[in-house]
Amino acid sequence: MMTVTLTQNDWSLHRKGPIDMARHNQKVREAIKGNLAGIVGEEAIITSDGKQVVKVPIRSLDLPRFRYDRDRSDQVGQGSGGSKPGDVIGQQGGQAPGKGAGAGELPGVDYYEAEITLDDLAALVCEDLGLPFLEERGKRNVVADHAVFKDIRRAGPMANLDKRRTILENVRRNARDGQPGFHGIARDDLRFKTWVDELTPESSAVVVAMRDVSGSMGEFEKYITRSFYFWMVRFLRTRYRNVEIVFITHHTEAKEVDEDTFFKLGESGGTKVSSAYQLCYDIVSQRYPAQEWNVYPFHFSDGDNWGEVDNQRCLELVRKLLGCSNVFGYGEIQERGRRSPSTLMSAFQAITDPHFIGVTIGSKEDVFPALRRFFSQREAAVPERLR
Repeated sequence: MMTVTLTQNDWSLHRKGPIDMARHNQKVREAIKGNLAGIVGEEAIITSDGKQVVKVPIRSLDLPRFRYDRDRSDQVGQGSGGSKPGDVIGQQGGQAPGKGAGAGELPGVDYYEAEITLDDLAALVCEDLGLPFLEERGKRNVVADHAVFKDIRRAGPMANLDKRRTILENVRRNARDGQPGFHGIARDDLRFKTWVDELTPESSAVVVAMRDVSGSMGEFEKYITRSFYFWMVRFLRTRYRNVEIVFITHHTEAKEVDEDTFFKLGESGGTKVSSAYQLCYDIVSQRYPAQEWNVYPFHFSDGDNWGEVDNQRCLELVRKLLGCSNVFGYGEIQERGRRSPSTLMSAFQAITDPHFIGVTIGSKEDVFPALRRFFSQREAAVPERLR
């Protein structure tokens, strides 16, 4: 009598390595995402060439594990009984780091540098961002990112061979020849899938980036401005394919510049903010009519302006821009230590239009919250001024 033993292999064990790697990568992703405010403002990222792998410091990730009792007591962790919710079952000994005088007794937190490409990091930064109050205006067809296989041809690369249709053609030909069945594949039987570019309509939008390059903009103000616009440009070009960006710099005079000049231009001269707003209004009126374009002007400055007369001029121009824009964003950079708003920001407090967004940035950790404030996706009915 022959005995047959059936065995079943647990194939999940063969995938243990990839499963653990995927879990680790997910933990790293969550750790990076939870610390984006600190990562976004890192100077090494802003000054990179945009293509390299960047190193991001994150806390070490401890895997859960059983911890055995070295005293070999009779209990197994159930406690002595009589406990109720809210009871304190233990306290950490030693002195907390950063409190009191002298060296602390508690161990530090281990950090290690995780490598991530700038594109992957930008995807995390832009994950929840979008142009606010975006409307369907001036739609243009753009080529989709993915290929769509919609056509069948008799010639093509073997990698695109459509096996199902090839078999059907072979069976049909053999049936016509009086030899039914699948056999003897000929060249005329081959069928190949062919892709076509899929066009998708996308609304037209223009973002006007204005940057203060006057002498009052110090190293901190200059860095914060470049940091915000660095991520803004990557976000727009990652998420949208039908968005144009106009770059404007100003001191007492404003001018339209290319992207490279916008990020590298030095600081000098006095400040007359109204010159930038006037140039922005002229460009929008002449090249980007509100009926066909979603318009988003953004301006960053330290708030120091020529005088109260120009502040009122800026207030008038912002109201005119709000009449043809989806959103007007103003970011004021106040290095820590200066808490009162500038005269320019004080003038803007008279604006009650919800499409005006003002933020104050006091540190590099505030850049990411500013991005989220400006580019949180809001949906609303189209105002009458834009109809």
